[in-house]
Amino acid sequence: MKKLFVIIAGLFLTAAAFGQVKVSPLNIKERTLPNGLKVVSVQDNSSPTVAIHMWYNVGGKNDPQGKSGFAHMFEHMMFKSTKNMPNEKMDRLTEDVGGFNNASTWDDFTNYYEVVPSNYLETLLWAEAERMANLNVDDANFASERDVVKEEFRQSVLAQPYGQLFEYIGSLSYAQHPYKRGVIGDLDQLNAATSADARAFHSLYYRPDNAYLIVVGDFEQAKFDAWTDKYLGKVAKPTTAIPRVTIKEPARTKEVRYDKKAANVPFPAVAITYLAPPSKDADMAALRVADKILSGGESSRLYQSLVYKQQIAQEASFSIDNKVDGGLLYFFAIASEGKSGDELEKSLLAELKLIQDKGITAKELEKAKNQLISDAIGRLEDNDGKAIAVERSVAYDGDPKAVNTSVAKLQAVTAADVQRVMKKYFTDTNRVVIHYSNDGGEK
Repeated sequence: MKKLFVIIAGLFLTAAAFGQVKVSPLNIKERTLPNGLKVVSVQDNSSPTVAIHMWYNVGGKNDPQGKSGFAHMFEHMMFKSTKNMPNEKMDRLTEDVGGFNNASTWDDFTNYYEVVPSNYLETLLWAEAERMANLNVDDANFASERDVVKEEFRQSVLAQPYGQLFEYIGSLSYAQHPYKRGVIGDLDQLNAATSADARAFHSLYYRPDNAYLIVVGDFEQAKFDAWTDKYLGKVAKPTTAIPRVTIKEPARTKEVRYDKKAANVPFPAVAITYLAPPSKDADMAALRVADKILSGGESSRLYQSLVYKQQIAQEASFSIDNKVDGGLLYFFAIASEGKSGDELEKSLLAELKLIQDKGITAKELEKAKNQLISDAIGRLEDNDGKAIAVERSVAYDGDPKAVNTSVAKLQAVTAADVQRVMKKYFTDTNRVVIHYSNDGGEK
């Protein structure tokens, strides 16, 4: 069998005659420090940069009861002063040397990351240890960042025409699991929080035995290991237990419907949600293929049907909201002028039934796989992309080396697998339907 050999940004790929692509695995090294910190590294000296990701096993689902948005607020707090760093020092350590830094809060985790010239790796390891061990959670820092998060809620949720609908997708789709609270926060509950609450939160979750350090790029392994031990290895491991979410979302037993309204909604919209399996489930690969077929660009089924042919929607999509304890699979559409939410719902469910009854074509399967595999390979083209891929494997697979098997899992998906998962999860009793429209001037 003839094979085609391709090199993309240092990745060695083998494309066989049947379209199979083999990606050379990342050379991942793992170790755990005595204080519980898990360290994952990938040495790549092809460019003089390094990506540093500090991943904490705490997210929106871990918000204290009655304090929705706390994990998100703490993401902001981590950029404030420490015992040995003034406010915003992380910006100076990264941006002033040509790099960057940022952070994000998810339902299941919070991540902090920097990309800098590799000769600043030691400095950033010190800085990550500093804000893990010596963060100043004082009244002034707490009040300023709480206000920032509250304003973010106003801008991204309240001020956006469909911002509140996406909050409803989470809050109305879960009956018991804390995923229903969302990540961004609740204004009233944020107002009720105190700096003492924040200090308790930091001591519970921001600790070495609840974190992964992921570093990818230009370094010498021996020096990196020594620096990690010197700075992060000295952070004390608390003796208290780490609280974990144990609530299990019950299976749905019947369709549930909601009709929500708001003043700033220009066109009716519909969301139809289904409970998804946990992120580690083997069905996730087939669901990702289905996602591309249904919603992967203007040639996808939903766009072609609802937007292009029927012209009842200006936007129609399908999404997988992947979560460790079980996320959501949901359809979403915004009506064209003069069209109704009922028309959107009918057409979305018709497209669902079509894929359930008749399956997908070989051409659709090939195209979806090509898109997904191209995306996966593209993410590995630079150090930060590799670090992100490893981090997501930690978060959703519980194993950093799962990044090396993700393409093979996609390659193994068959047309029958796609049809099977669409029948398995998209049942009438596993459905929540949310109609969202203008309130007609109601207050």
